[in-house]
Amino acid sequence: MGKIKPPEKAILFTAMLLSDEGILKEVKPVLKREFGEVLYETNPQDWNWSNYYREELGAKIKRSFIFFKLPIDSSIISDIKIKTNSIEEELSVQGKRRVNIDPGYITLSKVVLASTKNYCHRIYLGKGIYGEVTLYYKENSFKPHLFTYRDYADPSTIQVFNSVRNMIKELLTVTHPQKEHLHEENPHC
Repeated sequence: MGKIKPPEKAILFTAMLLSDEGILKEVKPVLKREFGEVLYETNPQDWNWSNYYREELGAKIKRSFIFFKLPIDSSIISDIKIKTNSIEEELSVQGKRRVNIDPGYITLSKVVLASTKNYCHRIYLGKGIYGEVTLYYKENSFKPHLFTYRDYADPSTIQVFNSVRNMIKELLTVTHPQKEHLHEENPHC
């Protein structure tokens, strides 16, 4: 029988879609207040992977990631998703979002996204939120799954997560020194 252990510590990130880069000046302080010091962030990059957000956000959408320094207990990701939905709503104008904020977390073995949308590859986490393992770590890089969004499967996005993984390796070891929780690679993947 396996022993119950605490979950591995994780690093929270937000993936944001926006068309007006000025919204970052409004949203970043709110995110920092809620989630703490920033470990790493990307500059906004063109995002042309879907038309899904165009009506609401506009035609020229950009993607930006913010990774936070303070490790989290991964079990709180549902609460974080509810909070980011609330932030989106607060920053909306005339019922339209100006920014889409999708939270997730990265560990040494995986990248997990939180979603309000159910599908066959997502598991229910509670409070109306589902979790999806979007990338898994194997052979010195993160890899996509069958249902991974195309933008997360893109080599440039995978490189961002590989770089952050390298940054957090020591951080997670210091804050959670039990090496059995810091999976370099899962032999079952």
